[in-house]
Amino acid sequence: MKQQGIDSLLITHLPDVRYLCGFTGSNAFLAVTPNRATMFTDGRYIAQAHQETSAARVVIAKAARDASCRWLAASGVKHCAFDPETTTVADLALYRKAGGSRGFFQPLAEPLVRNLRLIKDEDELRLMKRAAHLGVDLFHELLPQLQPGMPETAVAALLENSARGRGAEGMSFETIVASGPRSALPHGRATAQRLPRKGFLTLDFGVILEGYCSDMTRTVFLGQPTRRERFTYDAVREAQQAAVEAVKPGVSCGEVDEAARSVLRKAGLAEYFTHSTGHGVGLEIHEAPRIAADQSQSLLPGMVVTIEPGVYIEDHFGVRIEDMVVVTRQGGQVLTPASTGWTQL
Repeated sequence: MKQQGIDSLLITHLPDVRYLCGFTGSNAFLAVTPNRATMFTDGRYIAQAHQETSAARVVIAKAARDASCRWLAASGVKHCAFDPETTTVADLALYRKAGGSRGFFQPLAEPLVRNLRLIKDEDELRLMKRAAHLGVDLFHELLPQLQPGMPETAVAALLENSARGRGAEGMSFETIVASGPRSALPHGRATAQRLPRKGFLTLDFGVILEGYCSDMTRTVFLGQPTRRERFTYDAVREAQQAAVEAVKPGVSCGEVDEAARSVLRKAGLAEYFTHSTGHGVGLEIHEAPRIAADQSQSLLPGMVVTIEPGVYIEDHFGVRIEDMVVVTRQGGQVLTPASTGWTQL
């Protein structure tokens, strides 16, 4: 804040609040000035706030948002910055109504806490490795249970029940189970459709451990594949491996994206790769940086990203392979070491 000339800062995005002071409740306003940090929440969290919060004073208020704005306005600072990426127009109007003179609340030029969260420290990486390895274990446990005729929802339930039984706080996102022609849907959430006797099955899921997310995708095949299906899978696997190998400090996110895209271009499949190659992971399942064609952000040691190219041929089939990769000083380390080789059930 001092480096950027910020008098004070109001932090309302809950993952940012958790990152800075540890509080995990659903209502929090963290006000930071040059001299102190104060976390405002409501009466539901009296005990939890005092148990979890560190490096900030806790204030319980009936209207926590209004109390935080009034406190900032009375603290003697000239301006208060807020993150425009996580603040709605309606929220800003309420801040200005609650306290401060005209122009008191000013948007940050770029997110401050988000940029701090880009680099994971050793404790964060330890938690993320645990979450990633749990996801791998769940995948290996699931494979022998998969049978043609099972509803996709039953497959999701097996994954999710096992995750809870193994200590996960929850799933990182709604589990994707997409089989047969539905595997061509990049976000094909589980339905009552039954697994086919012949066709691809895409499993995209993650777990949360102590607030940190994991994310992985594997595509397996039921029955005997056609030559086209096997060719497509092999091309996606090659593209994914090329992008993983491109992960190194100083390499731009756009260069990693191109490493995957160029392989699919040579295979004549680039038009079917319809999303970016990956994203950051941490307290949120989708964080900065974004691994995409137009991204100049350089990778730095401590960043954790996904690498997940895919090919989606509408009404036929789709293939996606995804790993979490941490950027190290030497290159990239895969955190989800389940085999990406051809798996046939």
